[in-house]
Amino acid sequence: MTSELTPYLAVADARRAIDWYQEALGAEVVHEPIVMPDGRVGHVELAVDGGRWMMADEFPDLHVEAPAPGRGAAVTLHLTVSDVDALVARAVGAGAVLDRGPEDSPPAGRVAVVRDPFGHRWLLDQPRPGFAQP
Repeated sequence: MTSELTPYLAVADARRAIDWYQEALGAEVVHEPIVMPDGRVGHVELAVDGGRWMMADEFPDLHVEAPAPGRGAAVTLHLTVSDVDALVARAVGAGAVLDRGPEDSPPAGRVAVVRDPFGHRWLLDQPRPGFAQP
């Protein structure tokens, strides 16, 4: 058996986040949103180049809250993509903050780090031929 770890993000506005991830990262909705009786999104699943994550609106009563604005990230999401430079340009154009790169970083490949408008930090990695991959 192979284990899998899938991030589950909490955001302050899941509908806006879905739109942003589709526009900025080219995400595809792979599991349509489940809308709770109060109108909040209780669950949705998205993917970019096969990299999948789950997401929901925040539910403070269940201790599920979005990252605090202006605070550093406790978690970085690593996403392997086919074109780091193009994705960074798209994400920054849609409001992401560029923290690093794009740059070649052996042995990883071509990398960049962006923070999305919802407080999540993404390490984007484009494997390069000749660079060792884990």
